[in-house]
Amino acid sequence: MPELRRIVHVDMDAFFTSVEQRDDPSLRGRPVAVGGDAARRGVVAGASYEARAFGVHSAMPMAQALRLCPKLVVVRPDMARYKAVSSRIMAIFRSVTPLVEPLSVDEAYLDVTENAWGEALGMAVARRLKAAIREATSLTASAGVAPNKLLAKIASGWKKPDGLTVIAPERVEAFLEKLPVEAIWGVGPATAKRLHEVGVVRTVDLRTADPTRLREVVGRFAETLVRLAHGVDERPVVPNRAAKSCGAEETYAEDLTSLSEIEAEVDDLSLRCAAWLGRKSLFARTVTVKIRYAGFVTVTRSQSRPEGTRDGTEISSRARALLAKTEAGHRPVRLVGVSVHGFSLTSVVIPAPSEDGPQLKLPFDGGS
Repeated sequence: MPELRRIVHVDMDAFFTSVEQRDDPSLRGRPVAVGGDAARRGVVAGASYEARAFGVHSAMPMAQALRLCPKLVVVRPDMARYKAVSSRIMAIFRSVTPLVEPLSVDEAYLDVTENAWGEALGMAVARRLKAAIREATSLTASAGVAPNKLLAKIASGWKKPDGLTVIAPERVEAFLEKLPVEAIWGVGPATAKRLHEVGVVRTVDLRTADPTRLREVVGRFAETLVRLAHGVDERPVVPNRAAKSCGAEETYAEDLTSLSEIEAEVDDLSLRCAAWLGRKSLFARTVTVKIRYAGFVTVTRSQSRPEGTRDGTEISSRARALLAKTEAGHRPVRLVGVSVHGFSLTSVVIPAPSEDGPQLKLPFDGGS
């Protein structure tokens, strides 16, 4: 029988705003949001717990956040400072185990089954990690400890802020029984609503759900959901995960209505992607364009080719062709984005098909 893993998921508490409140004492105890200018259609990148009490949360338009909390203090983001703090935190993690999988600047998975401290219990490692982070950065973190990544991530959010939740192997079943289905990785609000409509409210309800009906609701994700509902998650902690995509996007203070103006923005964003590929010595097979119209309706158009590229002119030409498949120029546009995917170290991956042959496409090609 394989040894049970000890997985820790560490999630910093309101990371961006906590850094700001740490460095500016006048912000402590006040509702703070890090993000863009409301007058320029900025969005909330992070909210303090004082702001969250008013309903302010990440990805919310800043104008809406100010309506919910008129005394909200808006701070422009300082990503260089946040990344510097993040680097110190990740260094602490890697001093304990090489099996560290960062998910973002403020959270990571750690496999501490074996660790530099020689601790036999994941809970003991998590406590020491939280203390080390506080000592090095004066910030708090919440941690979840469990036999797998799914449960560890859920556990880390159970008692925020400054929380520590342990799901021992013998407690997994009791924990799952009280877990709502939307707590499972990959189940967003829309999916949760569809599952509720067919009687799947708790995680354990997935076990007895009619397989055919479940597939009608969530498609091929059904089998994964049932497996997760049994608490089975065999994904390993993968250190130094390679980037799978690179993108750039801009939100505009005033809607763009001129097609030529939108095309110019696409050109600029394409060149940014090309520059990133050049710095990383990578080629990309897939180009994706993202358009958000007035009213927050968002569409993506994507195209893949067998051969990779990092040429800015080619990326721009492909992005413009995808732009032509949207209503840009006919509907006001508030956001434009270009991203590249499908990386390789060489430009030719597989033999190119004939011009009339089918093109490779991402699953969301043409979606909205």
